[in-house]
Amino acid sequence: MTIIYLIRHGETPTTGKVLPGRAPGLHLSERGRMQAANVAKHLARVDAAYSSPLERARETALPTCERFGQKLVLDDGLLEADFGTWTGKSLEELAKLPEWQVVQRRPGEFRFPGGESFVEMQHRVVGCVRAIAARHPGEAVACFTHADPIKAALAHFTGRGWSAFQQIPAEPCSVSELEL
Repeated sequence: MTIIYLIRHGETPTTGKVLPGRAPGLHLSERGRMQAANVAKHLARVDAAYSSPLERARETALPTCERFGQKLVLDDGLLEADFGTWTGKSLEELAKLPEWQVVQRRPGEFRFPGGESFVEMQHRVVGCVRAIAARHPGEAVACFTHADPIKAALAHFTGRGWSAFQQIPAEPCSVSELEL
């Protein structure tokens, strides 16, 4: 059995305000750096570490890699969803759009304008997690990623489906454990 820790990146200056997506250059806030250090202290074992290539995920992974002496492997399968033209928009602004109700109530039916669908994102993340687990049988692997990929993976692996997607928690620096 392989243990996969799905770890959301720490807080950034825009957490809860903006949909940053894959925009480069977004770093952890001071609080996010403290959250990342706290995660590293509480993990009992990490035999390998993978991360989304985005700065905020890599920065969250650093204390864990240092503590367990692991080299960080970047994997595009752990990237945030491609939010297309919604990238960089304020959540307050997006919440006023009629499409926001589809995102909240029926995410499995939604494609971000100019980006990927939730279904495509889930397929990418689930495939990535399965491939990582296959490379590390019997090990504990930390995967540093983003809220929506974590929620999509958990909806799949727990069998809860799209109806539960928006109810699955993925707070900054939360750790969700899967046994595969």
